[in-house]
Amino acid sequence: MAIATEPPKQGFRLSQLLYDTRYRSMTIQVVVMMMFMAFAAWLVDNTITNLAARGKDFNFGFLSVRSGYDIGQRLIAYDSDSTHARAMLVGLLNTLLVSFLGCLLAVAVGVTVGILRLSKNWLVARLMTIYVEVFRNVPVLLWILIFLAVLTEAAPLPNAFKEGGSASMLLFDSIAVTNRYTAVPDPLFSRSLGNIDIGIFLISSDLMALIAVVVAGWYARRLVLRRATAVQNATGERPVTWWKSVALLTLPAVLTLWALGFHLGYPSLQGFNFTGGINVSNAFMALWLALSLYTGAFIAEIVRAGVMAISNGQTEAAYALGLRPGRTMNLVILPQALRVIIPPLISQFLNLTKNSSLAIATGYLDLRGTLGGITLNQTGRELESVLLMMLIYLVLSLMISGVMNIYNASVKLKER
Repeated sequence: MAIATEPPKQGFRLSQLLYDTRYRSMTIQVVVMMMFMAFAAWLVDNTITNLAARGKDFNFGFLSVRSGYDIGQRLIAYDSDSTHARAMLVGLLNTLLVSFLGCLLAVAVGVTVGILRLSKNWLVARLMTIYVEVFRNVPVLLWILIFLAVLTEAAPLPNAFKEGGSASMLLFDSIAVTNRYTAVPDPLFSRSLGNIDIGIFLISSDLMALIAVVVAGWYARRLVLRRATAVQNATGERPVTWWKSVALLTLPAVLTLWALGFHLGYPSLQGFNFTGGINVSNAFMALWLALSLYTGAFIAEIVRAGVMAISNGQTEAAYALGLRPGRTMNLVILPQALRVIIPPLISQFLNLTKNSSLAIATGYLDLRGTLGGITLNQTGRELESVLLMMLIYLVLSLMISGVMNIYNASVKLKER
């Protein structure tokens, strides 16, 4: 009588690392990782050797050295006796300012133009097409130089705004565009809460209070809309919520501004210059307008493609329910188009932020102009300055991508 026995188990062999599919992928990953680490080690060793041959070392001590140069437009206190680290922070804040304002204006322009390009009015659609084709097919650096030339050559001198002069202010005598700067009103608070000193710079308590109130109103509006949706699901009738939304988004902010004594300090001509407001440099204005309108042309095409990606049946169904074209676009088309628009929109935000480094062409001192420009030339720390600048831009890009990806996840289709 034969007795069945289990076949003998074979032991592990080195050849299995290459020929056994269970181990091959891991082997390849380990080899690639070792090659990458060897290359990184060689690169670091080669860099240290070359620095030593030139009598240099690798350190960031230069950041604590006196900068010795001035920055015209800045958001925090700074003078020539400040350190290079302070100058870097001023440049970073300038980069964030032009990038944030640029993204806001680019989105507003892009959404408006993208929708108008789909208009049935032939003239409007053609004009929007001309704007898109002209702006996106000319390098952004040229647009920056064009806007700078227009502001510096075509705009009048400040003393032209004197009484009886050849120039006049805009928007009820509140804004003056000159060939040196643009004078705009200064937001002031007669009952200010003061500032919060965090050591690096001061944070306005008034601004923080206003942001907190706006965020609270936005969350309250979401709760109202959520309750209205629940009522609609239960009864089939949706309560009227538009006035509640408007009240929650505006009244708290208005009451807060009133409580803080908000008012505007209008610029006025005193001698040869404007005082009493904020004098925004033409370098900033040229950079902001050029980046916004250039990026807005690309966003317009993204919006148009997103809207066209929605089936015509959605529009026809909305019309059949009695919705007007404007309501159909706001309530039916755009919410669905956002799922197509957001991913490429992230890339445009990243491009605008990185293109802000072209500010060096206008003399606006951003991160590239301070850390990657004057500081680099004064200290001779090319490697440290460039690496630090690359790291900062990388972190900014990852933060923008992270925030937009979170928003993208909130508007995507929820499968049940």
